[in-house]
Amino acid sequence: MTPRVALTIAGSDSGGGAGIQADLRTFSAFGVFGTSAITAITAQNTVGVQHVKMLDLEIIRAQIISVTGDFNVQCVKTGMLGTSAVVDLIRMLANDRLFPLLVVDPVMIATTGAHLLSEDARDSYLRLLPFVDVITPNLFEAEYLLQTEVVNLRDMEDAARQLCDLGARSALVKGGHLDGDFATDVLYDGTSIRHFQQPKIDTRNVHGTGCTLSAAITASLTRGENTGGAVERAKRYVSSCIAGAVEWKLGSGPGPVDHLASFGRDTD
Repeated sequence: MTPRVALTIAGSDSGGGAGIQADLRTFSAFGVFGTSAITAITAQNTVGVQHVKMLDLEIIRAQIISVTGDFNVQCVKTGMLGTSAVVDLIRMLANDRLFPLLVVDPVMIATTGAHLLSEDARDSYLRLLPFVDVITPNLFEAEYLLQTEVVNLRDMEDAARQLCDLGARSALVKGGHLDGDFATDVLYDGTSIRHFQQPKIDTRNVHGTGCTLSAAITASLTRGENTGGAVERAKRYVSSCIAGAVEWKLGSGPGPVDHLASFGRDTD
């Protein structure tokens, strides 16, 4: 049986917890064959990002064209794009109908606080929105994109609606940074609002959870799920990944999650 195929367009995390590495492990956990186009090489670990090297625009484009020209890619996700030029490239390729479905994780700031996006990229992201099937900003990314405060559930609902008003088909605003015992994300699909809750787990090992969530949504969409079902399954998967790594001691900072903790359970 030929597996379904997803493509991740993102940066490489030398520490292995986020970016391309997290995306490909997540795809595998869902039984999806993962392909990749690397946008940047980072020197990073659990403590921080020490160096970032953006790849040339032409090699980024060549990777995407190579993969989509040969593989039957059902869904594409973006992570760290780094510059407005790369975001614009994704928009142009989306306009050329290279991406059947597009999930955008607007990676801007790493868990350690390092900036992973150029200051001029906001307008490029806004121009990309009409080509996006699901966008998955956290609170800070939603604030940056919309230039407004997002500090509670009502703000999250408003932000999700605004992102869809600007063109996205669905918007998932992630509320993991809000105070409380539950991690609540808000999904707006252009018609209705849904809340997705999972109990918070007391651990510092949460590096790469944003990448993992968007990759899990991508994998679920690749497998034929609708958006609401994909988000629900992705939330359960991320919770199991966090729970699986609670006792891990990898590095001296926020460690990665266990992408294979629920292998064979939540992905059927």
